[in-house]
Amino acid sequence: MEYNFKEIEQNWQAYWAKHKTFAADNHSTKPKYYVLDMFPYPSGAGLHVGHPLGYIASDIVSRYKRQKGFNVLHPMGYDSFGLPAEQYAIQTGQHPKITTEQNISVYRKQLDKIGFSFDWDREVRTSDPEYYKWTQWIFIQLFNSWYNKSTNKAESIDSLIAVFETKGFNCKLDDTLTGDVEKDVAPFTAEEWKSFDEKKKSDILMNFRIAYLGEAYVNWCPQLGTVLANDEVKDGVSERGGYPVERKLMKQWSMRITAYAQRLLDGLDALDWTESLKEAQRNWIGRSEGSSLKFKIAGHPELVSGSQFIEVFTTRPDTVFGVSFVTIAPEHELVETLTTADNKAAVEDYVTKAKNRSERERQADVTKITGVFTGSYVAHPFTGKQIPIWIGDYVLAGYGTGAVMAVPAHDTRDYSFAKHFNLPLLEVIEGGDISKEAYDAKEGKLINSDFLNGLEVKAAMKKIIAEIEARGLGKGKINYRLRDAVFGRQRYWGEPIPVYYKNDIPYVLNDNELPLILPEVDKYLPTEDGEPPLARAKDWFYSPLEGGAQGAGDVKEKYQYELSTMPGWAGSSWYFLRYMDAHNGSAFADKKLTDYWQQVDLYLGGSEHATGHLLYVRFWTKFLKDLGYINIEEPAKKLINQGMIQGSSAFTLHLGSCFTYTSKNEKFKQYDFTKAKLPIIYVSKEVEKNLCEDGSITEDLINFYDNAFGELNLNFDFIRGIDYDLEMVDDDSNWIMKRHVPVDLVSGNDELDVDRFKSWKKTLSGDENIEFFSMGEKYICVREVEKMSKSKWNVVTPDDICEKFGADTLRLYEMFLGPLEQSKPWNTNGITGVHGFLKKLWRLFYLPLLAGEGRGEVAAFNISDAEPTKTELKTLHKTIKKVVEDIERFSFNTSISTFMICVNELTDAKCNKKAILEPLLICLSSYAPHITEELWKQLGNTESIVYATFPEYNEEYLVDDSVNYPVSVNGKLKFTLELPATLTVQEVEAEVMKNEQTHKLLDGKQPKKVIVVHKKIVNMVV
Repeated sequence: MEYNFKEIEQNWQAYWAKHKTFAADNHSTKPKYYVLDMFPYPSGAGLHVGHPLGYIASDIVSRYKRQKGFNVLHPMGYDSFGLPAEQYAIQTGQHPKITTEQNISVYRKQLDKIGFSFDWDREVRTSDPEYYKWTQWIFIQLFNSWYNKSTNKAESIDSLIAVFETKGFNCKLDDTLTGDVEKDVAPFTAEEWKSFDEKKKSDILMNFRIAYLGEAYVNWCPQLGTVLANDEVKDGVSERGGYPVERKLMKQWSMRITAYAQRLLDGLDALDWTESLKEAQRNWIGRSEGSSLKFKIAGHPELVSGSQFIEVFTTRPDTVFGVSFVTIAPEHELVETLTTADNKAAVEDYVTKAKNRSERERQADVTKITGVFTGSYVAHPFTGKQIPIWIGDYVLAGYGTGAVMAVPAHDTRDYSFAKHFNLPLLEVIEGGDISKEAYDAKEGKLINSDFLNGLEVKAAMKKIIAEIEARGLGKGKINYRLRDAVFGRQRYWGEPIPVYYKNDIPYVLNDNELPLILPEVDKYLPTEDGEPPLARAKDWFYSPLEGGAQGAGDVKEKYQYELSTMPGWAGSSWYFLRYMDAHNGSAFADKKLTDYWQQVDLYLGGSEHATGHLLYVRFWTKFLKDLGYINIEEPAKKLINQGMIQGSSAFTLHLGSCFTYTSKNEKFKQYDFTKAKLPIIYVSKEVEKNLCEDGSITEDLINFYDNAFGELNLNFDFIRGIDYDLEMVDDDSNWIMKRHVPVDLVSGNDELDVDRFKSWKKTLSGDENIEFFSMGEKYICVREVEKMSKSKWNVVTPDDICEKFGADTLRLYEMFLGPLEQSKPWNTNGITGVHGFLKKLWRLFYLPLLAGEGRGEVAAFNISDAEPTKTELKTLHKTIKKVVEDIERFSFNTSISTFMICVNELTDAKCNKKAILEPLLICLSSYAPHITEELWKQLGNTESIVYATFPEYNEEYLVDDSVNYPVSVNGKLKFTLELPATLTVQEVEAEVMKNEQTHKLLDGKQPKKVIVVHKKIVNMVV
């Protein structure tokens, strides 16, 4: 019987689905183990071989943990809202729901084909109303909550209202209620609070709610008609489509994640996550200690009280006497006021350009120094000296106060700015050479600093903060780089925000009015007036007379729903909880089940989510814990970022399309270049060096061109495009053009299938006139490692691999490519070896006939019940031990090597013993589940191998009975001697000295020294 992987895999995948083999038990007495993958966005392109890498690793762990006695939860779902489906809908007019469901269907077939042990009964889709009902419900809880600094957790907004009703609010006397709200909330008494109308109360509470409506600078993309998250903007354009993005102040729903900044920082210490990921979050949160400080604006008497100062936050108040200018963000609210008439044009131009650069770009680009002078000044808070006010895009409106006091002598970025614009450098700390660079070390003695002179930095820091507070200029405080998360998106394909507006006051829906269903619209674009796509919905309003029904009602009682939708990260911020109780209609999950499953034990996903999804899911988890809905503070104990499987792109090199004819030179009149379709000349890889490095052109290539262009006696100058007024399409340095070619047209040794290539080019672009030039008979392509992408023609689908080699081969090979966390290029050169290993495993159970007719052919199933030998037991148990160690430390690639060694040793021993092969199948089943299921069944087992108990290794079988000692003389190996492993050093030496080979070597002489390294080597010095 041959190894028919197609039939085997189809049969077992059908068996698992029918018997719900991988269903988790919510009421098991076993210890639980929760394995989670970051669920995919179902794109139209389907999965390529890079996508399953993490899924295969998590599947190995899931299967292994089941066999180790755990009740395993291993679910899968789809992050099915998002911009790509919406963009496709805009282009085609097809509803995003249709394309999303089609894409999910493709994904599901691909995932099933690889044999994953997902509990599909728990599948979630973020675009399913029964799912986003609870995303909306969580939003409502966030809206109805505030963060109480005195208890350090979220509480019902009713408790804050109770404070206002009894004590009022005075931010100067009590800042424990909420942090920095001084700019937005004026003090009021309890009596005043009671007298405020509903709109006034709503506006005040909006400064405290965790989900709130407020003004925020956002990344606005006019062409897409929506706000984009920071990670959706690259180099000032949208990641999808490449459209320009500008910074714009808009009224937006936001999440007060900043309230959780310190808890998000503190929680990292207890997590088993990679240090690089935790450090990325620490940097993103950006905790810094320092002081606020007010600089009074000079020459602007029109400013009202409270607006007469520019307030900064500084981590180095000790350097205050070194301030030589103040820099404000281009978005600062006082830019227009502070700009003098002489500077108006320059400032407006600069602000426009600066706003169109993303904050990430402005922070990262430290080499680009830009700025503009406003024309206004502030007074130094201690010396009274006039200090110029500049605008610089390295200052961000959302960080601190949107203004910095610049101390160029002791801050690197301020130093570069001052040098560029020739501003003063005022040295106030000894220890550096400010003629060369800023001295920003937090050590040294203060100079030129009035009452701080002579103090060390730490002492000066304490003294200046005390003085700032005593003079009422500011106060010591902690600041965070983390900013509140903009929550609204002007898109269609997302969760509707469960809010309606009555008299310009936002209200949330009642629980029994959820879900607020996404309405139908005629187009998925913003309206002609610039409103979000939901404004196109007909008869979509809140009607309290109908209990919140989304339809016709009393015209007098219709209120506008919020027209923005939630961002993509909303549904993914709590999905791990829904898997625990996926079909609960009365709660996002039963409390008993969240208490049972608790945290995710192992979470796998890409490192690109470090400062997006992983911060948001931690934030929502802490919030739900504060309100008592769950009992965990963090979503996942351990997190692994799998590396990327990169594509091995193939390129052709061509010359023919690099030229256009622009002259009527007599030499070429006989050949009308402007009308004739010139052949595209493809040069092989080995030709490239001669063409590009030294510019030499072989006679062969010149002759080739003559033939291709019709015997025109062309020469080097023609090809280079230097003479004859021939103009390069590309720059002269790029006159050889590289073009991606589908990798399936290129063999493993980089040879292009020229016939298939010509057919492909004709179908793709109509190109027919193609010529190839190479130094040999084959055309060799250039290879580069890049991100696997459809646009680069380097995508390899798992379907192709499964069809050709089987899912078990794919699983093993992806793990075999290298350590899980590392990125590696996809290369199928070694896949036949992995497939050969599985066939070799199969032959252990189907030994070839040894005699008679049919010798050498595969026989029937042939397993022995004989007792295994010590050698066979040693092979098995060292394999068990290594595989357990590898899985526990997530080192899957080394396990594959271990399995290969094991099968080779058993093959050499002609082992077909059930006592050896049966436990080996269990060990391998997590990696190659289909072939092991089949062989397990043929061994006579009636229950799936999934339920088998993972074998324990026995150390006794790993102890060697004997040791082969290499025996050397003066360091040169002479012979080896096998001795019992139980011998002591002295006994080993005695055995060596009485050995006949030793006597011949020494020839009656006595060695000066005999060195015995126990169980290693013996060396005689003579």
